[in-house]
Amino acid sequence: MTATYDRFETVQQSQQNGSKTIEQAILEAIAEARTTCETNGDGSPNCAVAWDIVEELQAEKAHQQQAKHRKTSLESFCDTHPDALECLMYDV
Repeated sequence: MTATYDRFETVQQSQQNGSKTIEQAILEAIAEARTTCETNGDGSPNCAVAWDIVEELQAEKAHQQQAKHRKTSLESFCDTHPDALECLMYDV
């Protein structure tokens, strides 16, 4: 069980460093969960923890997708017309 938890911490650290995408981490966690469940049995606590890790990673992916900034119509307009009066920024 500690090996699975350590793997989750490693995935979190690598995500913070930007060396691994969340999709890759999910795929690796799924493979780890399947291996853990085959080794320890489907009803084992280690199996449950491994699938909990997969679920947490999937929830984080969903959270990241929702948190992406969507441009407003004014921002889109200013991207195409940066010299328009509405888009000028003044330092006060």
